Amino acid sequence: MLPFAWLVWAAFANQLGANPAEALIRSLGDWTLRFLVIVLAISPLRVIGGWPALARWRRMLGLYVFFYACMHLLAYAWFDMEFDVAGILADIVKRPFILVGFLAWLMLVALAATSFNRAIRTLGAQVWQRLHRLVYAVAGLAVLHFFWMRSGKNDFAEVAVYAAILAALLGWRLWRRFRPAAAGAPGGAGRQPSHGNG
Repeated sequence: MLPFAWLVWAAFANQLGANPAEALIRSLGDWTLRFLVIVLAISPLRVIGGWPALARWRRMLGLYVFFYACMHLLAYAWFDMEFDVAGILADIVKRPFILVGFLAWLMLVALAATSFNRAIRTLGAQVWQRLHRLVYAVAGLAVLHFFWMRSGKNDFAEVAVYAAILAALLGWRLWRRFRPAAAGAPGGAGRQPSHGNG
């Protein structure tokens, strides 16, 4: 919660620059993406580093992704749109980067709503795992949202960094899934499903 606490303090202390509303909206979006990267990095770190205990943090960190995404959406609705619902809906339809960001948020709602143990028991482990693979679609939409948002200023350096990191994390998963030795190796096709989103 420290990034959020700092942003709230900075807003009240007038430390967010000449356009504090824009700085707050973008900073909340940046932290959403950072926590998403952290969540997707847990499985590679757990496997490569031999740290199985990291898996216990994945669900909690996933909820922080949802929290920061909600704060990002709330700041946009409040400071940019003044809670004008009709204006927000029109903006979603009119601007592609708002649309993909909103779609990513809707997917996060589904993931957050099924993040507890009772949901796993109700849906079944396999259905729950398939649903939580939406996190990969969220990652793609988040990068696309960021790319389109920065395209107006022709500033893609930071977008490229996040895109490269997420591509590496997702590429690692594809390599693990389709490598030739996967069927007979630990963690391959014979692996039992676990309560995580990979």
